Amino acid sequence: MTADTPSADRYAIVALASSAGGIRALVEIISGFDALLVPVVMVQHLDPRHRTVIAEILDRRTALRVKLAENDEVAVPGTVYIAPPDRHLLVGPGGVLTLTSTELVHFLRPSADLLFESVAGAYGPQAIACVLTGTGSDGAMGVEAVKSRGGTVIAQDPETAEFNGMPTAAVGTGAVDYVLPLDEIAAVIRGLVETKRR
Repeated sequence: MTADTPSADRYAIVALASSAGGIRALVEIISGFDALLVPVVMVQHLDPRHRTVIAEILDRRTALRVKLAENDEVAVPGTVYIAPPDRHLLVGPGGVLTLTSTELVHFLRPSADLLFESVAGAYGPQAIACVLTGTGSDGAMGVEAVKSRGGTVIAQDPETAEFNGMPTAAVGTGAVDYVLPLDEIAAVIRGLVETKRR
């Protein structure tokens, strides 16, 4: 194993995806991440016609720093990076973030599938991917990629989701390790990250 090969003995990144109903779900999860020792990258489907205040909303609910991702910045622990409206967010080796305006994926930009696939490629077994409330099926192909590279996949229990399309599609792949009600997700992610660091 080289120095650049991801090791399964610790998690190094958490990727979240949500759409309709996502702001409330993200507030609940991010507020439970006060001491998370890995970077968090996130896709929330936003209307590109309006200036977004999601970073400001979430930043008030957590001790972590919350910001819109910038091209070529390096993801660091203790920070939440949100895909800006109308930009795909990708994560490369070493946590280097890339924003692109390439074509829509399933009529969406940003795409959870692209984010998860990039995280799977860069982090393999060190990645946690989590699909939350939303319509449609964005994230389902991405969780399969994360699982195929040895990562861990979480889905919000569709019964507790405001909109159950995205979590139902994720669960339907068979690639989900944990199906959890919204109020348990932050604690489980924290526990996974902390347990693997001991």
